[in-house]
Amino acid sequence: MFQPDIDEMRRVFSKFDKNKDGKISKEEYAAAVGVLGSKNTKSDVIKAFQAIDIDGDGFVDFDEFMQAQKSEGGVKTGDIKSAFKVFDLDGNGKITAEELVQVLRQLGERCSLESCRKMVKGVDADGDGMIDIDEFMGLMTRNIKLA
Repeated sequence: MFQPDIDEMRRVFSKFDKNKDGKISKEEYAAAVGVLGSKNTKSDVIKAFQAIDIDGDGFVDFDEFMQAQKSEGGVKTGDIKSAFKVFDLDGNGKITAEELVQVLRQLGERCSLESCRKMVKGVDADGDGMIDIDEFMGLMTRNIKLA
């Protein structure tokens, strides 16, 4: 199990908080969960949101977001593998620069194909031009502290 640092959690929070008002609405939460490829029903998403919304005001602020992360015990290896599957669009067990561009655009990130190729090259330990699950695990845990 891994525990992300505060800066990383702020970056994740800001991705969910589309209108940048410092809180995540139910709609923002549902949209983010949908982009990440969640197979949960609308009811599941609402229940998860309500569990995170500790004060019941209909929004999740950063403190509630952090509390939810702590209560879940950090990032599990299974979570990282699930994230890998989101990026591996064709399901072949490898992430290409093209797949990286597509997913990052869906998440609202601007990234050129050339920049994504550089990112892939930076973690491509076996030199095949793609990121496999082991390389992805290394990338995802680089800036994450062990719990």
